[in-house]
Amino acid sequence: MEKLRSAVNEIAYAHTLSHLTLFHRSLLPFLSISSTLYKLVLSLRRSLYQHRFFQVQRLPVRVISVGNLSWGGNGKTPMVEFIALCFSRYGISPLVLSRGYGGGDEVNMLRRHLLGTPTKIGVGANRAAVARQFIQKYGYIDICKTSWHEKQYLEQKVHDCLDSEKIGVVVLDDAMQHWSLWRDLDIVMVNGLTLWGNLQLLPRGPLREPLTALRRADAVVIHHADLVSEHTLKDIESMILRIKRSVSIFFTKMDPTYLFEVGTINAKIPLTALHETTILCVSAIGSAEPFVKQIQKMRALYVDRIDFSDHHIFHAKDIEIIRAKLRELEEKFGSKPVVVITEKDYDRDPEILKQLYPFRVFVLCSVLKILPYSGSTEDSFKKFLKDHLKLEWPPAH
Repeated sequence: MEKLRSAVNEIAYAHTLSHLTLFHRSLLPFLSISSTLYKLVLSLRRSLYQHRFFQVQRLPVRVISVGNLSWGGNGKTPMVEFIALCFSRYGISPLVLSRGYGGGDEVNMLRRHLLGTPTKIGVGANRAAVARQFIQKYGYIDICKTSWHEKQYLEQKVHDCLDSEKIGVVVLDDAMQHWSLWRDLDIVMVNGLTLWGNLQLLPRGPLREPLTALRRADAVVIHHADLVSEHTLKDIESMILRIKRSVSIFFTKMDPTYLFEVGTINAKIPLTALHETTILCVSAIGSAEPFVKQIQKMRALYVDRIDFSDHHIFHAKDIEIIRAKLRELEEKFGSKPVVVITEKDYDRDPEILKQLYPFRVFVLCSVLKILPYSGSTEDSFKKFLKDHLKLEWPPAH
């Protein structure tokens, strides 16, 4: 199954068929038929929502959707975290809603990162129902009313901590195609390194919807922009603006901050620990290339990689594959290599990677940063949120 997933992914991001193996080409007829069927179902579903056969539900608070047009690796969850922290710092309690797909790795990571903030995290396929459960439990506040700001300051700083728990905004993780819930703001994430692959719909290509769906976006965020040339960034920007001239465009990157070792999560290790070491990057994420490129910047002696499909759950046989590669690297370079994984891989199963002992396993911790490029800054992004949601930010706490 892992081999098949890998082959489908390679086909989706192949810009020419000439380099594909016989096995890959044998899959093309099946994938093409499946993509045609997918397109028909997608069109029918969209039409049913447009003609109101399916109901679009509304929540009593502002809703922000963070999504994408292609499968994983677009930075959706880091952007959700960034937005949740932004509201939290202004004393507004966000509710993050996630499907909890893929073993809950992204949800577990969000819970770790947002611990100690007023953020609440709800998980479930029916996000409207989950949201109503949280709103019934904690209550809600209209963050667009001036009277709320006056009340919030007085009560938050004095005695009524329950009021600070009232939900002020909902942030949907991976919701571009979640049409059953009304949103006030649609943010679409794009992987600047891989873009939209061969521009075909699933499963023949990586697209969940045609590129024309960008017309629904209020903002498009080009992620991993630091790993892309300026010329390519301008081409991407032009492509997006041809689809929707009025859309706001921002640029982001993942900024590595520190490491921790599996088993000792609270001990921060500086990135310099990777200097002059032999590294094996192991990941099961939507797009491994940006992760590996970041590691390659860290003055390592040598960087190798093993990529698994997105959300892959490691088993004993995978540990043996990793261990065999580590022994090979140890023999080749005469020193013990280290393994580096992403936080998402760690949060999927923190225990199994301990089985690689005596080889050390480090987790790379990174935060999303908005790049100052082409008018895109952190301040301009916050202003974008404020203007589109018709907010008046109180002073940050």
